[in-house]
Amino acid sequence: MTTTEQKAEQKAAKAAARRERAEDNGVDAIPPLARLFPLGLQHVLALYAGAVAVPLIVGGALGYDPADLAFLISADLFIAGIATIIQSVGFWRFGVRLPLMQGVTFAAVGPMIAIGQQHGIQTIFGSVIACGLFMILVAPFFAQLLRFFPPIVTGTVILIIGLSLMRVAAGWIMTGSSEAEPGAPVVNVAFAAGTLLFIVLVERFAPPAFARVSVLLGLVVGTLVALLVPGMTDWSHVGDAGWFAIVTPFHFGLPQFEIASIIAMCIVGVVIMTETTGDMIAVGEIVDRPVTRRQLADGLRADGLGTVLGGMFNTFPYTAFAQNVGLVSLTGVRSRYVATMAGAILIVLGLIPKVSAIVEGVPRAVLGGAGIALFGMVAASGIRTLSKVKFNNKNVLIVAISIGVALLPTVTPDIYGRFPEWFQLIFDSGISAGAIVAILLNLLLNGKDIQAAEALEPKMSAHDAVRGPAAAALVHPDAQGTGLIPTAVLDTDGVPAPGTAPETDPSGETTTDGQH
Repeated sequence: MTTTEQKAEQKAAKAAARRERAEDNGVDAIPPLARLFPLGLQHVLALYAGAVAVPLIVGGALGYDPADLAFLISADLFIAGIATIIQSVGFWRFGVRLPLMQGVTFAAVGPMIAIGQQHGIQTIFGSVIACGLFMILVAPFFAQLLRFFPPIVTGTVILIIGLSLMRVAAGWIMTGSSEAEPGAPVVNVAFAAGTLLFIVLVERFAPPAFARVSVLLGLVVGTLVALLVPGMTDWSHVGDAGWFAIVTPFHFGLPQFEIASIIAMCIVGVVIMTETTGDMIAVGEIVDRPVTRRQLADGLRADGLGTVLGGMFNTFPYTAFAQNVGLVSLTGVRSRYVATMAGAILIVLGLIPKVSAIVEGVPRAVLGGAGIALFGMVAASGIRTLSKVKFNNKNVLIVAISIGVALLPTVTPDIYGRFPEWFQLIFDSGISAGAIVAILLNLLLNGKDIQAAEALEPKMSAHDAVRGPAAAALVHPDAQGTGLIPTAVLDTDGVPAPGTAPETDPSGETTTDGQH
């Protein structure tokens, strides 16, 4: 056998080995149970802190007692597991059939609290059911609507979600304050700061496997330390919780349907579909199975079905969790059945009320510290999305005004108190108000004619966009410059005049007037 033939055989053997490994780690591969269970549990740990936060926030804002809060958490985990299995396994035209985890979205928190405080939790569940049906119906057409949700809109909305939720974290830390003794108790601030510091230290020094669940570890360690402080924890109700219980539909009564509430929640539904679309495309790229338009519609239908089930079983709208998309990338495990196993674990946890009762007993101050990190991560995700945007003055204005309008009801909750009820339901939530403003401003300021005109303009770096006129002044004929930034004199056509343009020497450094 010649050397060339030997090399050819070795090359073929390596290719066959790569194909075999790909098949063993493909999207449709089923790992052995010894690997499948720990991998699924890892996904549950990455999702858990975010999943239980929403029922705690909404139930706490509506004044529910520990037993009802525990039930909301159980329902949330139970339906999250079902929604995850629908998304990963799929049936008929439901499910993207990729390793995606489903959890309650933070985007719905503001509107749901506004709806619940005005109309009760039954109206929340009615609007959630209507939102899910809306998502199922528009899923095939959503690809045509994506042009209304470029990164400038989606990034701004996600950023607003994170910023708006910071008030919730502050409220947790303020637990125990009163008119007689305003301000957060010192011990609460200490526990919140300690929890936050622990999360940072885990991210810095712990192995990657622990760093991925740093928020959850912060909650656990903060709670364990709180056991040493009298009055910080109250788990008296854990003993009354059963070891097994069925999550019953319509536990809080039959759903009620109110038009303004449904409209507000359908706006949230569009945000959910946008978020899930990005997650599906991202995970499709990670596992080398690009998402087709049909798969996208199937995945969005699964989101809608999970949301309908959420409204029926006393919980809230569902979306794909971005942190689990990152976990797929970090672990390199492509199998969708890992997500299926995680969904099964969530269902079991939802059927064990004692687990939910223990979670409900976590000290609010510890939740506040973890919430700063958790909600900050949401805001940071929005900033990451905005990093894809060319920040010219128009885009800066879109972000600025959208955030400003969104934060008005956050900093002054009764600002729209004299407006009609339907207006308050939509705009009392900074999230829905910010989303509407971002969409409308983007349509106004970034029309096709404007995009075509800007395409002909010379590109300006992102950090210069805000000060576009100031940057132009640096190259005005009368400008002298600072000596730190190269300057060039423009002629009447906006082109650097001969002999005044910055020069580059062979080393790649820019010179002005022949000097470094």
